[in-house]
Amino acid sequence: MDNFTAPTPGSTLNNDELTATFLCGPQGGMRRSKRTNTLVIVSNHVESVYDDRWIDNVLHYTGMGQRGPQSLDFHQNKTLNESPANGVSVHLFEVFTKRVYTYIGEVVLADAPYQKRQLDSDEQDRSVWIFPLRLKSGEAPAIPDTTLKALDQIKEKQAHYLSDAEVEALAKKQGQAIVGKRNANVTVYQRSPWVAENAKRRAKGKCELCREPAPFNRKDGSPYLETHHIKWLAIGGADTVENTVALCPNCHKKMHIIDSELDRAALELVALS
Repeated sequence: MDNFTAPTPGSTLNNDELTATFLCGPQGGMRRSKRTNTLVIVSNHVESVYDDRWIDNVLHYTGMGQRGPQSLDFHQNKTLNESPANGVSVHLFEVFTKRVYTYIGEVVLADAPYQKRQLDSDEQDRSVWIFPLRLKSGEAPAIPDTTLKALDQIKEKQAHYLSDAEVEALAKKQGQAIVGKRNANVTVYQRSPWVAENAKRRAKGKCELCREPAPFNRKDGSPYLETHHIKWLAIGGADTVENTVALCPNCHKKMHIIDSELDRAALELVALS
């Protein structure tokens, strides 16, 4: 077995450097190397159909298999599931910028894998396996907030070009009652772009509180509205269709300053309609 030295958490590698370090294959989100007795797993936030999230320092990582129901006995799902006993060390990378791999560290299973419903790459509903993973030691490295904001912009653009039906389906499937967050220069909540886009489509260009048209249009001609969580994420609100509305900037500011019970009740009715 070949020896290797893991990168420093927080360092970035390109794909060639990653494969040369771990002596693994150059493709896929789960890459087994028998030469270094490692399993590299990649959580790609730019291109993946999955929605991996950090919750209380545990990454809920979606297993292998982009089409149809996933199996715990399928290829590297089996390796990861048996990693507490098979001697394979598991190393996590995350992708926030295309083709840039940020090394997070060695991880272990924090709990038993569990099943969840998600859409596959053909947008068909199916069952997937989620692996709760925590770092073997230390905390996840802080990611620059500029990197996370740039990722949000990419996701927002992806959502903008989908049909109403596609946005609604993704919003309902990927909304989260418990919202993920991660270390950054500031705490950044990992909000679903599909939930936000769905609220804007539902509003049809009008603020969902004052009912007035959006104050101006974006450069692409779409009405400018801001998304707001009726129960704030910072106090445990859910990132779901039922908790997200589209507001004009004035009403958005009003909700964050006054946050009146009557306005919240009115918005709850709108979000449920």
